[in-house]
Amino acid sequence: MYNTPEQMASANKANIESILTLANTAFASAERLAALNLNTARNLLEDTVSSAKALMGAKDIQELMNIQASLAQPTVEKAVAYSRSIYEIASATQEELTKVFEAQFAEANKTMTSALDKAVKNAPAGSDVAVAAVKSAIAAANSAYDSMTKAAKQVAEIAEANVAAATSATVKAVSAAPKAKKVA
Repeated sequence: MYNTPEQMASANKANIESILTLANTAFASAERLAALNLNTARNLLEDTVSSAKALMGAKDIQELMNIQASLAQPTVEKAVAYSRSIYEIASATQEELTKVFEAQFAEANKTMTSALDKAVKNAPAGSDVAVAAVKSAIAAANSAYDSMTKAAKQVAEIAEANVAAATSATVKAVSAAPKAKKVA
């Protein structure tokens, strides 16, 4: 149960490394989001200028309507691509953070088990029942954690599939909309 200075230094080092990993992951994610937003803003400005020029060059109302309809689909596709990129960045960040937390949980579990084993060696006779209860509680907590982790991964996979389906449906709906207007 007594920690040596080496054990404390090792634990502190591991904690600092985990914090640095978390910070680096957060900064990398923020950097990717900033780059995405800057590129999107630049492209949006260029597209807006191009669209305004095209609309101002329309000779009649029918041409104006056709130009407007032709601009809708690329705009929606770009918005969907932007949303998809944000989702991918968020998913990658969440995955990295999950890895760090899982490693921390595994290390805490290992430390707890080691401390319990040391305590068992020095425990008075008859304390087997209490030790078994603690070990059972740890096993139950580990099982619950594993179940929650698996469920969270399944939810993430379902969410990813739903995002992909919604994205595809949105693009298809926008693609079909101008065609329907032209027929009418």
